[in-house]
Amino acid sequence: MTGDAARPNILWICTDQQRFDTLGCTGNEFVETEHLDRLAADGVLFTRAFSQSPVCTPSRASFLTGRYPRTTRCRQNGQPIPAGEVLVTKLLHDAGYFGGLSGKLHISPCHPRACKETERRIDDGYDVFHWSHHPSPDWPTNEYTLWLRDQGVERTRTPVRGSKQVSFGMPAEHHQTTWCADRGIDFIDEAAGRGTPWFLSVNFFDPHHEFDPPREYLERYLARLDEIPLPTYVEGELDNKPLWQQIDHRRAYAGDSGYVYDEFSDEHHRLIRAAYWAMVDLIDDQVGRMLDALKRTGQLDNTLVIFISDHGEMLGDHGIYLKGGYFYEPIVHMPLIIARPGAVEAGRRCTALVELVDLAPTLLDAVGLPRHPGMQGRSLWPMLTGEADLARHRDDVYCEYYNANQRYELPAHVTMVRTERYKLVAAHGQRTGELYDLDEDPNETYNRWDDPSYREIKDEMMMRLCDRMAWTVDPLPEREAPW
Repeated sequence: MTGDAARPNILWICTDQQRFDTLGCTGNEFVETEHLDRLAADGVLFTRAFSQSPVCTPSRASFLTGRYPRTTRCRQNGQPIPAGEVLVTKLLHDAGYFGGLSGKLHISPCHPRACKETERRIDDGYDVFHWSHHPSPDWPTNEYTLWLRDQGVERTRTPVRGSKQVSFGMPAEHHQTTWCADRGIDFIDEAAGRGTPWFLSVNFFDPHHEFDPPREYLERYLARLDEIPLPTYVEGELDNKPLWQQIDHRRAYAGDSGYVYDEFSDEHHRLIRAAYWAMVDLIDDQVGRMLDALKRTGQLDNTLVIFISDHGEMLGDHGIYLKGGYFYEPIVHMPLIIARPGAVEAGRRCTALVELVDLAPTLLDAVGLPRHPGMQGRSLWPMLTGEADLARHRDDVYCEYYNANQRYELPAHVTMVRTERYKLVAAHGQRTGELYDLDEDPNETYNRWDDPSYREIKDEMMMRLCDRMAWTVDPLPEREAPW
């Protein structure tokens, strides 16, 4: 067994673009997620965890540093993390941990036009780096592509029912999700004999679009497609909401596939949702294989396991697909499970408001390392170990979007603050925004921004937002500008 009671191993599993409501343990009656449901039963399920950005790079830079996106200066998918930022993985490495990564990292630009090789890295602490940002063969250093070539296998996708958005992807044994888990299992097996503690980031690309689960995973949903609920959308609900939501309703594109809400039939809306859930089922099976590897090698009892996603997916809710400059629950409310036998009290649900920025200081607490002075998150470790109330952590949660996808006709600078009951979104420079009463309107359909009966609440929420923006000023001394 590697590690000791004070220095557990860490298996940190992160998916891409996975909503909170995609697991059996979070109330989804369609998915088959027995392994993640069991992990939740063996640890703590956080029912109200929130991302700090609705897109990849700012979110990942935030939870890896324990700092907010505007603090890290990594605010857009095309904006690289500054070299001076300190990742929690680097702190673990410097404390004697052996580190590995399988899959994507994405704290630097990864668009094929901007990234010709492996993404730019800072001193991130990873000793083993099996990098595959996404399944497409866009880079000569994509290890998944190289692995397929070694297997003599060509990557194929077969459209389902004439869809441009949904396809039968690679069979499970050759799917990138399985490849990520395979590399993770290789690391776990090798680490069993090292005699030192380790950390491993397994970063699946799925269930990110394009939606291409293996045939056998999708077919079980096709047999009951009519039972799948349609997206939550009320005609005209976007009329008094920020312009970029209306833009994405009319034309949300990714690659060659358009995700335009009004172009899809009811069957096609259900088909996309089915494919998305099927990809989650495949992830669950691969998580199960990694947990089995921990048990087989005698490392399960001394490994802290974390399961998260970086942000969610609209899936047609509010008439929008994919992601963008908005903060609806489907895109910022995240799955978060943390488990470790004997240390994390099992079978509990945390109903407190928490942020993914809280994860980095939590990890340092869990392994007995001091908090890095630049971190802004609040450790969850006291709640995990029974020393703090699972119902109380933060009064509100905060999220940012600074023109992160750079695809709108006008700059989309948006920030959010959410309390137990209310959510306020300020569209900066537009003199407008959103206000939702989550008790009265849990689906966030009716924007109360201009409702005079909510004026006092709006004023109070605006003050909260101002406070959160003030409190996200970098706690470190002034440093040299990154340019």
